[in-house]
Amino acid sequence: MKVFVTGAGGFIGGTIAAHLVRAGHEVRGLVRREEQFGALAALGIAPVAGTLDDRDLLMREARAADAVINAASSDHRGAVQALLDALEGSGKTLLHTSGSSIVGDASGGEATDKIYYEDALPAPTPDKAPRVAIDDLVLAGAQRGVKSAVLCNTLIYGVGAVPDTASVQLPRLIRQAQKSGVMRHVGRGLNIWSNVHVDDVAELYRLALEKTPAGTFYFVDSGEADFRTMTAALAQKMGLGAPQDWPLEQAIEEWGYEMASYGLGSNSRVRGERARKLLGWTPQRTSVTDWIRDEMPVG
Repeated sequence: MKVFVTGAGGFIGGTIAAHLVRAGHEVRGLVRREEQFGALAALGIAPVAGTLDDRDLLMREARAADAVINAASSDHRGAVQALLDALEGSGKTLLHTSGSSIVGDASGGEATDKIYYEDALPAPTPDKAPRVAIDDLVLAGAQRGVKSAVLCNTLIYGVGAVPDTASVQLPRLIRQAQKSGVMRHVGRGLNIWSNVHVDDVAELYRLALEKTPAGTFYFVDSGEADFRTMTAALAQKMGLGAPQDWPLEQAIEEWGYEMASYGLGSNSRVRGERARKLLGWTPQRTSVTDWIRDEMPVG
């Protein structure tokens, strides 16, 4: 297939794009920074200069492609509208990337036993309502003649295909520890996130590209861990002392409200069953702490 991928210069989008190239697809990738063109070309990805605000460009690329993957932003409504408008009535596949903070509880580092399933999503918090509305817009594309699906990723770990890219959550913990010499988690760090390895994510996108039913929502997960366990593994790998609790207010000063409250300070426990049942997805990695201990690069 000819596939257009937004966010191809990023951690998720670049890894997906490179994986699709290896699987034999022809990939064009939206990139903001021209200095990344060489790295993408080396991976077999044809770089397209532009941003998510370039409606005409997005529509032109989407119409020229056999399928589209939006991996640049979960929160840019205009880009999603442009892609849906371009693909309306075509029967082509549109995969949209969301994130499981949509079920985050902003617990301040306390645990929960609440687990969410794909057929029983809660009403979103006011903070997450705009993202959920975009997810719903994508899913409604099925009524507009688009084979649309939402892939809602959990905490992603691993090494991206594009050089100098990083995932969202663990690298922020690492950078704070590198800067201060102390590994910290929000509150007591008892909050739990489902997680998944980026290579397994890329394989799921490949399967969804080829086989997803229209209008399908997927949680993307292959394990879970609490932040205290993850920060302990990170601290050991980095040669630091035991991780320390950090009041939410101080964490917000370091990481900002959104990241401290949801990305690092909430619970997000989900069980994705559809990818396994509908697409035959079989993730190969199931332990983020094993990856930190055995594979995570240091430095």
